[in-house]
Amino acid sequence: MLTEEQRQEAADSLLQAEKTRRVIPQLSKTYSDMTIDDAYDVQRRWAEARIKMGARIVGRKIGLTSRAMQQASKMTEPDYGVILDDRLYCDGAAIASNTFIKPRLETELAFIMATDLNGIGCQVHDVLRATDFVTPALEIIDYRTEVPRAIVDTIADNAAYAAIVMGGRPVRPFDVNLRWVGATLSKNGVIEETGLSAGIMGQPAAGISWLVGKLAAVNDGLKKGDIVLAGSFTRPIDIAAGDTAHADYGELGSIGVSFR
Repeated sequence: MLTEEQRQEAADSLLQAEKTRRVIPQLSKTYSDMTIDDAYDVQRRWAEARIKMGARIVGRKIGLTSRAMQQASKMTEPDYGVILDDRLYCDGAAIASNTFIKPRLETELAFIMATDLNGIGCQVHDVLRATDFVTPALEIIDYRTEVPRAIVDTIADNAAYAAIVMGGRPVRPFDVNLRWVGATLSKNGVIEETGLSAGIMGQPAAGISWLVGKLAAVNDGLKKGDIVLAGSFTRPIDIAAGDTAHADYGELGSIGVSFR
């Protein structure tokens, strides 16, 4: 368990890494006795600092919900972070790649909440009933620490969240079989990854019910209007200046984005 001073020091170092775009050593190495509770508190302090700088929390992201992402990150359990409005992009955006350190791109589904959702024992049907619509989204992930990373490193680093790109065709949660939503992810015209949303804990809404339970344990929950990223169902692809990425979600449309 870390001291209050160590938790604040860790949050400050992550913020500095983000500002300078220079990675820092893994927090798990700097603070060998860091716990998961410590890591989420570091994340909270980092988010509070970003809010003081003008950002606003507009939702949550869940990470490591699929086997593909757990294998890619060498982790065995999900984590979660916050979505900030200053890194929220729309389909067709041209994004400055030097905003990030070493950005990578993932295909996801975003749930937009119609009502508040909180409490222990949340089930998939509770999530679907509380969701206004579901839409394709791309998440840009970035590491502010060196690799390889322990779970506490990922959690403290806001679950590797860097930005979100939203687009495609929004659908009501009961209008499509969310388990069978698939996507291809292309870079510069070449398909690099394909995936099926059932890879997210068998059903993407299951990740959100997991999140609600975790938030309930700290007296928190999802709010009406929140954007919730359910987790990636493809492995991430590297992106850099000059790249163009395109995700095709079939009947749910597509998202295109370029990096300059």
